[in-house]
Amino acid sequence: MKRAMLDKAAMAGLIGLAVAGCTPPAAPPAEPAPSQAAADGWTRPPTIQSVRRVSTGLVFAGQAQPGSRVVLRSESGPAHAASADAGGRFEIRMAVPADHLLLRPETQVGQDAAPSPDRLLIVAGAMGPVAILRAGGATRRLDAAPPLGAVDSDGRMRLVSGRTTPAGTAIAVQAGEATGTVTPDSRGLWSLMLRPSSAPDEIRVDGRSFVWPGEGAGQTVPQIERAGAGWRVIWRGPAGGRQTTWLPDGG
Repeated sequence: MKRAMLDKAAMAGLIGLAVAGCTPPAAPPAEPAPSQAAADGWTRPPTIQSVRRVSTGLVFAGQAQPGSRVVLRSESGPAHAASADAGGRFEIRMAVPADHLLLRPETQVGQDAAPSPDRLLIVAGAMGPVAILRAGGATRRLDAAPPLGAVDSDGRMRLVSGRTTPAGTAIAVQAGEATGTVTPDSRGLWSLMLRPSSAPDEIRVDGRSFVWPGEGAGQTVPQIERAGAGWRVIWRGPAGGRQTTWLPDGG
């Protein structure tokens, strides 16, 4: 059964461009701090916040439960791991992959493991986008991205998203004849729900035009391919639902 892009609570916080006069979506709630998770007695998945390139490869930084072990796993090939410090901060270093790579973050505390529903995507050996794919939510780009960072679709709804100046001015979005605006949250993140479109169509964000290339017909999952002026990723979330994520070329 295909998982909906968002649950009912999240759906209520977003707007469809076809509905006139609606208010922008509320900012997503902040994730609990690692120390809070430890105090509550449960292990939470790690949060990857940034990536940087160094002479020896790539360094991913983020937050996890203090003292835990953070692991990035692939379906095949070696895992990459590091320990979080007393403040929950961690850095995982890895060689630049030769091709595309899809990794699953995981937190380990003793015998307990908390795999993340998200996926870390590295396209074309980090020459392409680097992003966090979120099952049922908006993709978060870690690389330099244009005003439209990603389009996520489950075939029933599309979620467009990006990142700009924190608490900046409202961003104008247009898809077909429908128009709307959305205001970035305190972190500069914004997202907006659109009607589905399996065929290519134009999406304008902040005056810049992007052409959504459609869902794609490939049956292989995961599948990472060039599509229009960007990369199309077909993948499955933890519940098995097929999702398509389109990542416009950086800029």
